[in-house]
Amino acid sequence: MDVPTLFLRTVLIYFAVFFMLRIMGKREIGKLSVFDLVISIMIAEIAVLVIEETDKPLAAGFIPMFTLVAIQLAIAYITLKSQTLRSWFDGKPSLIINKGKLNRKEMQKQRYSLDDLMLQLRENKVTQVADVEFAVLETSGKLTVIKKDDISEEEKQIDTDSIRYEGLPLPLIMDGRVQDENLKKINKTRFWLKNQIQMKGAKDFKEVFFCSIDYKGSVFVDKNN
Repeated sequence: MDVPTLFLRTVLIYFAVFFMLRIMGKREIGKLSVFDLVISIMIAEIAVLVIEETDKPLAAGFIPMFTLVAIQLAIAYITLKSQTLRSWFDGKPSLIINKGKLNRKEMQKQRYSLDDLMLQLRENKVTQVADVEFAVLETSGKLTVIKKDDISEEEKQIDTDSIRYEGLPLPLIMDGRVQDENLKKINKTRFWLKNQIQMKGAKDFKEVFFCSIDYKGSVFVDKNN
């Protein structure tokens, strides 16, 4: 075994992988979607092979690793522009608990067991499902929990312009595109939505980067720069 060569290759691969992960962005560190996980595992596997097989040139490892990074960056850029592709690659959050009741159909669809649920509820310092107003299984596998105690009775009773959406903020516009499916959930039209964004200073849907409505009926608008 050529120890100096093995040591040098290990150091070079370490810094190469570190550099690649930095290029791929903080999204890789803060959240691993299925797509991110596949890329990360493949880079790790290639790195191990390059270190172990000292008879192969480093280029045999660097080329496929940088190719994977290029694929990840390209898809990340494309998904920023296309919600359809973003949903395809990253998936969508799943509502697991709604108003203290389990969504068994969604749990079966996601193959999410009661053991998984109870574990993540305990991690959120919750022992009873009935104490949860709603819980959402994020695309990263993390469970976002909002307890009933976190929502005041006054907020639950608020009915602004006949809007009653008790749940996470519901996206109405993303990247300038109207989310018609979510508008149907609150029984509103594009005409109503346009009036809302105009009151926030936006003349057209394309001027809005993100718009959402919360369970209190408050509309948030973030315009494109």
